[in-house]
Amino acid sequence: MNTITIEGELRSEFGKKATRQLRSEEKVPCVIYGGAEVVSFSAPAKAFKNLVYTAAFQIAEIKLGAKTYRAVMKDLQFDVVTDQLSHVDFMELVEDKPVAVTLPIKLVGQSVGVKAGGKLVSKMKALKVIALPKYLVENIEVNIDNLELNGNIRVEDVKIEGITITNSPRIPIASVVMTRQLRQEEATAEKEAKKK
Repeated sequence: MNTITIEGELRSEFGKKATRQLRSEEKVPCVIYGGAEVVSFSAPAKAFKNLVYTAAFQIAEIKLGAKTYRAVMKDLQFDVVTDQLSHVDFMELVEDKPVAVTLPIKLVGQSVGVKAGGKLVSKMKALKVIALPKYLVENIEVNIDNLELNGNIRVEDVKIEGITITNSPRIPIASVVMTRQLRQEEATAEKEAKKK
């Protein structure tokens, strides 16, 4: 599992003035909740670059003085004018406490439908899941080997130990559609068959 380390400092002052001061120093105010206590801290804006601007699922290791918190990013806020990152909410990972996160989907394998001339269409990029921290994975691998022409793989087809998927079960994740060339070939073959 990819982990990003963020070194920050605990916040002692709150309110608009203190928050403005932090942002003027290119620091981002943050909060960690979900654990034994709510922790308010700030960290340099550049420390979040690899965490925020990626589709990958990553765990943040937040170092605040002598304490380290393992957490996942839950919410982001950007300044409406400057588009700078203005606030981050983290959910602390507690061993026996399930956490709700969004995990990216990774399609693996070679679809039989694609081999037959179809075109693979990815319909979803990620799945919403609930799991204990020990079951969290970087991405959810969905095998498409048996995906046939005009077939779908749906949310209900994905089963992973320790992970509960909360998306609607009937939503298609990927499908193989017939290409125009294949349709033309089939139509030509039908015409030829009728002539005989």
